[in-house]
Amino acid sequence: MDMKLFTKLMADNMPFIVAIMAIVMAIMLCIMIKQAWTLSYMKKRYRKMMSGVDGDNLERLLMGHIDEVRHVVEENKRLDAENHRIDELLQMAVTRVGMVRFRAFEDMGSDLSYAVALLDAHNNGVVLSSIFGREDSRGYAKPIEDGKSSYPMTKEEEQALQEAMSKAK
Repeated sequence: MDMKLFTKLMADNMPFIVAIMAIVMAIMLCIMIKQAWTLSYMKKRYRKMMSGVDGDNLERLLMGHIDEVRHVVEENKRLDAENHRIDELLQMAVTRVGMVRFRAFEDMGSDLSYAVALLDAHNNGVVLSSIFGREDSRGYAKPIEDGKSSYPMTKEEEQALQEAMSKAK
């Protein structure tokens, strides 16, 4: 009995059912057209992206950049090693200098005598001094190890040594 009722309902409303189905199909057709247009737009963008700069494709462009990055990393390693080598050399180079000019004798007119301390980063080096007199000039060199000399030093030489050691980093 229900089937007869359903069949009668379908037969009586057939034009409405066909119209509703036509509307649904028209909506689905519009959706399909929009999807096709969107897909076409995305394909164009994909092709444009994959063609890269100057016609190179994106893969070749990326591989080139990866090779460049590897080269830069190797160059950085080389520069770091060179920098380390230079740092080691600088530890032994004269990097601290102190100088004191003084008048060795009261009857001399100017500060013609001097003491110069030349030290490396470990306070090793030499103190050079020159005593200027009327008749002659004398020069002295005293080795310095760890900021001290095994030879007696004048107050001016000590002052030059202290000045040089105060220039530590």
